[in-house]
Amino acid sequence: MARFNAWVNGRVYDCVAGLSDAAYREDRGAFFGSIHNTLNHLLVVDRLWTRRIEGVDHGIRALDQILHDDFEGLRAARADEDERLIALVDRLGADGRLGEPVRYTRIIGPGPQETRCDHILITLYNHQTHHRGQVHAMLTQGGVTPPPLDVVFFLEELGLS
Repeated sequence: MARFNAWVNGRVYDCVAGLSDAAYREDRGAFFGSIHNTLNHLLVVDRLWTRRIEGVDHGIRALDQILHDDFEGLRAARADEDERLIALVDRLGADGRLGEPVRYTRIIGPGPQETRCDHILITLYNHQTHHRGQVHAMLTQGGVTPPPLDVVFFLEELGLS
């Protein structure tokens, strides 16, 4: 799933790269408004969860925090985060730690929490899918035809279908 997630993110960012800056930042009525803000939010939440799993400070103070105000900076950070996630999942699988609890404190809500690592990863992938769907809809609203993002296309590309 980490590799699929990176593949989908790459395809979405390739599609978004063709937009004008105004179209990229236009408030389209999605939860975070624009494509830019939605993509930033996805990076925020991925960074939040991966750093929690690693037990390091995530530096996130708000779910709408803008980590990169420019598209190219955000795109590079997204690619780095995707590679980090792949390496993290590979390590967790090799170490047999996917079912272990992760202790953390939420940004909003009650204090200390504990969630199984594999459940956190399911949450992360589901969250990505949810908001990428919003980006997909915003692209369509803007007259752009987004690429297919289904797992079968990913598997075909890998020669695994």
